[in-house]
Amino acid sequence: MSADEVGKILKVKNSSEGKKKPKLNMTTRGPSRKEVIIPMTKSNTELIMKSVHKQITNINEHLKNSNSDIIVDFIRLLNNGVIITTNRPANATELSRIENFLKKIDNIDPISIEAPRLPKSKSYMKIVRLPYNSELGTITSDFIEGVLKEMHLFKDATLASKPRIIKASPKSDKAVVWVDI
Repeated sequence: MSADEVGKILKVKNSSEGKKKPKLNMTTRGPSRKEVIIPMTKSNTELIMKSVHKQITNINEHLKNSNSDIIVDFIRLLNNGVIITTNRPANATELSRIENFLKKIDNIDPISIEAPRLPKSKSYMKIVRLPYNSELGTITSDFIEGVLKEMHLFKDATLASKPRIIKASPKSDKAVVWVDI
């Protein structure tokens, strides 16, 4: 090749005319319906996460043997269980098959595995002007969870995460609590 031809090739290659950079155009608005939330104890989640790739393979094989076309893509840890992401939204039968499989894993406590559910819309609540210190001691997230469970308003609500508690200011005795529902 002559120097002129090489120059033309380099010019075309380095030219930005007619080229558009690809853009990632993805927006997530709220929880994905392709996720399955399975509440369980921390010891069970640790056992599953130790061999997560093996569990994914076994769940997929179990689903395939039951003539289901759903596929588990990955499993991630949640503070009170695991989230299983699938290729499409799961129906009630597939949810029960996943639950049955998880309960049969070696060394798993099947009683502590709750029924799997699909994610629901998530809201949050901000509670202000609570006393940070009381005669019972400093306010904790476990205390807030206990109080919410006793209230009729939150009877059917599920907490998405632990309540977050902060002191309103360093000199104040008031707390602010955020609760994801």
